[in-house]
Amino acid sequence: MPYTLTRIDETHAELRAWPHNALNPRGFVMVIAMGAATMAMPLIAVLGSRVLWGLLPFAGLALWGLWYGLDRNWKDRAILEEMVLDRQAVHLVRTNPRGPQQEWRADPHWVSLRLLPRGGPVENYLILAGGGREVELGAFLTPGERVQLHDELAPLLMRLKSYA
Repeated sequence: MPYTLTRIDETHAELRAWPHNALNPRGFVMVIAMGAATMAMPLIAVLGSRVLWGLLPFAGLALWGLWYGLDRNWKDRAILEEMVLDRQAVHLVRTNPRGPQQEWRADPHWVSLRLLPRGGPVENYLILAGGGREVELGAFLTPGERVQLHDELAPLLMRLKSYA
């Protein structure tokens, strides 16, 4: 699961959520190496001729495009959502890959957690409301992961609202 929910005690927990990373650094190297090898094979036939110099810039540009696309995707997934839940406040911080850090804070007694199976922008839309605002939680998670996160957070939020 691309999130961890750490329960420090009955009324204090920390959530860290991040996008799933399907391509590790070793896989990145393998994709680039296989792309370079695949582009080099047809160029073997024109080795030693002037045609090679006509095709080489296009092969290099295609390889650079693959590198740039994978690297950009890697950096775009550098999202982190951190939420601290306790009796004093529910505090959510979203660190974006490019752009400002977003923060949301609310009193736990007024916080509500809703899961919209349909009708939201995506399937199983997870909303945290309170403090006069609504924020989406785990936008990068799969629908099943959002349901599981809702099922783990709902009882914890209920415990924070109780005075026991």
